[in-house]
Amino acid sequence: MTTLYIKNMVCNRCVMVVKQELERQGFHPEKISLGEVTIREDNLTDKQQDKLDSALITLGFERIDDRKARLIEAIKNKIVNMIHHTDKVDTKFNWSSVLSEEMHYEYNYLSNLFSGVEGITLEQYIIRQKIEKVKELLFYDELNLSEIANKLGYSSVAHLSGQFKKITGFTPSEMKKSRNIDQNRKPLDSIS
Repeated sequence: MTTLYIKNMVCNRCVMVVKQELERQGFHPEKISLGEVTIREDNLTDKQQDKLDSALITLGFERIDDRKARLIEAIKNKIVNMIHHTDKVDTKFNWSSVLSEEMHYEYNYLSNLFSGVEGITLEQYIIRQKIEKVKELLFYDELNLSEIANKLGYSSVAHLSGQFKKITGFTPSEMKKSRNIDQNRKPLDSIS
């Protein structure tokens, strides 16, 4: 068995696309999760790796070899999963504790590594992911601002609105009224 780490694999559709490509190339995926695939095959040849890398890049993904790059990708995947693929973020939720426990490193190390490679702090990345989720929820118009703030673990609507305006230049209400939400949304893998 071989484990592959894949950059930009941030949603269930990404998992499906990568799985289909692996199968198309004759590999047998055993386990697939965000950013990580275990295939039945051992020791891929250079030719197999090159062919797979080329196909993945064409699809918007990239195989990662470097340990630090894999760690950063794992951090991103955990954040994306917690914000975009869970029902509610607890207001008492502590990102530093969760990331430290999940990644098995001190938070200061993770934070410094992330900032050094990505050019933004972990906190900024988390806020930007939350703002994209707010845009999505505003677009679908199923929840009011108070419900959105609660769902994403904000202490108040004012806190959410302040962060939203700082990132987008609009208040949530202004963006919702303009119906310009869809044009301002970003793919999850391009948020930095």
